[in-house]
Amino acid sequence: MGILTMNPFWTLSITEYSSHCFNTKSWDGLPQAKGFLIPKLKMGHDCPVCGKKNKWASSLTVHLRTHTGEKPFECTVCNKKFSQRSQLKPHLRIHTGEKPFECKVCNKKFTESASLRVHLRTHTGDKPFECTVCNKRFSEGGDLRKHLRTHTGYKPFECTVCNKKFIESGKLRVHLRTHTGDKPFECTVCNKRFLHGGNLRVHLRTHTGDKPFECTVCNTRFLHGGNLRVHLRTHTGDKPFECTVCNEKFSQGGSLRKHLRAHTEDKRFECAVCSKRFRQISHLKTHLRTHTEGHDLNIQLANGS
Repeated sequence: MGILTMNPFWTLSITEYSSHCFNTKSWDGLPQAKGFLIPKLKMGHDCPVCGKKNKWASSLTVHLRTHTGEKPFECTVCNKKFSQRSQLKPHLRIHTGEKPFECKVCNKKFTESASLRVHLRTHTGDKPFECTVCNKRFSEGGDLRKHLRTHTGYKPFECTVCNKKFIESGKLRVHLRTHTGDKPFECTVCNKRFLHGGNLRVHLRTHTGDKPFECTVCNTRFLHGGNLRVHLRTHTGDKPFECTVCNEKFSQGGSLRKHLRAHTEDKRFECAVCSKRFRQISHLKTHLRTHTEGHDLNIQLANGS
């Protein structure tokens, strides 16, 4: 057996067959070798940091950047950096608007072929990634990895301000806005700003009048999916919120909270004229009308604040 040494990281095992004389094709840049067969590649591209095995030296080079943080490929438009050239190419399409990958079912277009493959599962219903704990299935491997943390309790992303931990980096980024006050999503109609893109999308419906959530029983339509869920209880009679004191049940959490004040005798709202106290601010406002009109009546909390 002959050993062809290519570099300090890896070697090729080459077996000579005396009974067969033939020319192999050039393989991965190697010259043709008459009378030699390359049946198996034995390599030693192990990561010196975490021990991960890599098939190629180039793969090891790319992998090592996950440890060093090196990102040598930079976008000339926004200066965002990437660890791989293959990541920069689809990113540039964000700036050019190019979406070369089109769904043949609904004609939706994508900047990356991988995004199209994932999207196609919304049509086929394919969910190839299954949780080994609860058997829940997912269309994307990334979603499964995030889901597994709900079983392990692993929350690797920690807020440096209040130390609250999160399962996903995206949720940490959104949380940080509660500290910075940043509201990056602005309504183009009224300029109101929001922490979450989802909140902006819902808000825009107040301008367009769009109510995409429809009751299948009475056809009433709603802006929010949550409002539809609450409404459906008027048809089903479901009352999931139960008072722990008297066991009375309610269809909405807000109704239960109001009810609980009857047990706690929490009368936080005080009339500035006669000092009479009320559990709800709406009751105080009604009471204020019994006093002479024209006075400057202030609503005060029981603690004087």
